[in-house]
Amino acid sequence: MKTSLALVAALMLTAGVVAQKDEMKVLKKIYDKETISEKDLIQFKTTLNSVAGNPALSEEDRIYINFYKGMLPLLEMDAEMIKENVMANPQKANALMLKYLTVKNVETVASGMPAVIEFEKKTGKQVYTKDIKETAQSYGPMILQYAVALGNQKKYAESSKVLHALYQMDKTQTDNLYYAANYAISGKDYDAALKYYNELKDLKYTGEGTAYMATSLASDKEETFGSKADRDRAVSMKTHAKPREEKVPSKRGEIYKNIALILVEQGKDDQAKSALAEAKRENPDDVGILLTEADMYYRMKDMTAYKKAISDVLAKSPNDPDMLYNLGVVTMQAGDNAEAEKYFSQAVAVKPDYVNAYINLSAIKMAGEGELVEQMNKLGTSAADNKKYDALKKKRDDLLREALVPLEKAHKIDPKNDDVITNLISIYGYFEMNDKVKALKALRGQ
Repeated sequence: MKTSLALVAALMLTAGVVAQKDEMKVLKKIYDKETISEKDLIQFKTTLNSVAGNPALSEEDRIYINFYKGMLPLLEMDAEMIKENVMANPQKANALMLKYLTVKNVETVASGMPAVIEFEKKTGKQVYTKDIKETAQSYGPMILQYAVALGNQKKYAESSKVLHALYQMDKTQTDNLYYAANYAISGKDYDAALKYYNELKDLKYTGEGTAYMATSLASDKEETFGSKADRDRAVSMKTHAKPREEKVPSKRGEIYKNIALILVEQGKDDQAKSALAEAKRENPDDVGILLTEADMYYRMKDMTAYKKAISDVLAKSPNDPDMLYNLGVVTMQAGDNAEAEKYFSQAVAVKPDYVNAYINLSAIKMAGEGELVEQMNKLGTSAADNKKYDALKKKRDDLLREALVPLEKAHKIDPKNDDVITNLISIYGYFEMNDKVKALKALRGQ
């Protein structure tokens, strides 16, 4: 009796499925071990390579295989730690962890996690959801520090990738996605930034909350903590003092603004206008969005629409110091210093302790200094040129004296403001007011 081809094919398929299930069991068994040896790691990689190319994989198996692939860097690190016996040597253990802390490895680890969480949520079968959460909690702080360090090194695109991976590991931490978008802009990866901002918009993320701060007794600088409990713990341990809290405003207007500005940067003006129109529909009372619209029209060189948008802002909040300040910033960026000075002056008239408005008033006063210096440097040594030089120097001196007035007001309000101190030292130094320079440097601890 001849065996049917269909039966042979069915038997071969059954055998393949059985082998595949065995391989999946091997992967799970090794992954679930408390400690993993080099031999385990070799078997894990071999099994992964064997099963990954199987066309008969189910959706479930594909999801878990991608997860196992993603977790390889952590398993490799664990295996090397066992091999090097670093557990009794914390410094060596930290060095080894840093060796594996790369942008590529962080992205790899995060790559398979969201699909597993979503699949297990859909099926109700919890296999690795708890493990993923524990991994995010264990490695999250170290990865966040790594992202911050990359940002401090001006490796903005890399920092953005790490922060996005961190968000993939724990999607409840939407702040990580927000900062990933911001770093992507700094790194000029506008496509990634736009993708992240659109996801934030879909999530209706606002970023509103409370910032918990205290002053470090070691550095005498104010620091922000992740939670009230962390801040209170630092104060109780007497490493920090002067605890205070500050409301964090909504970032929704900023997100819409950045979406629009990216679209403008990409030459997609119509899409930018649509993005802002949507923002205004959802947030009709958000003056920040009107400011964004003004900024957008300025970038588009549509000065008629720009002036109308500015008028709309003033109509909404004629006596709001923050809005007057923001109007000053927008018009200053637009190159209209005379108009900007008017808005900053109105802001301090409403709010006399508005330090940043005083700083910008001083900056406007100093805006012409560079041109005066350039003209002075071009002059020769003739009597006529010396006369011109003296006239230009007087203009420069008068300009810098005018710039001092708002700066000194700002310093009186906020004596430790570093930007104010820096500018004061520069101007006092120019006028050879050495006692004042010395006092400011002493305030800085120099």
